[in-house]
Amino acid sequence: MSEIVEPVQAMLVDDHVAVALGLQVHEAGEGRSVVSMEVRQDMVNGLGVCHGGMLFTLADASMAYTSNAYGPATFATNAEIDFLRPARLGDTVTAVCTEVAKPGKAAVHDVTLTIQDGTVVAVFRGRTLQTR
Repeated sequence: MSEIVEPVQAMLVDDHVAVALGLQVHEAGEGRSVVSMEVRQDMVNGLGVCHGGMLFTLADASMAYTSNAYGPATFATNAEIDFLRPARLGDTVTAVCTEVAKPGKAAVHDVTLTIQDGTVVAVFRGRTLQTR
């Protein structure tokens, strides 16, 4: 298991969304994080695929862990996602977040979401801002 820096460990203590969704944080540090989630029955929509909101939340959480690894509280200011392929019941979706730019308190992050066979199911770009 890779390192999870202290500021992210502190966040995880009270991250009830991560617990509810069963998120697994494999790595979280300055500039990068890796987080996964198994698609459960309660995450599948009426068309039999993982609800896009679940994938967005996974990507957003990965960005949160990456951006908050520096210590100061950091929040998303904008984000968008492109859904490319479906994730299905039983799939494990892994989000890899990479910090693209950090000019001061603002930052831009790219997150790639893949399933267990390496298929890219979504790409996400988000922006964050440190609050103090």
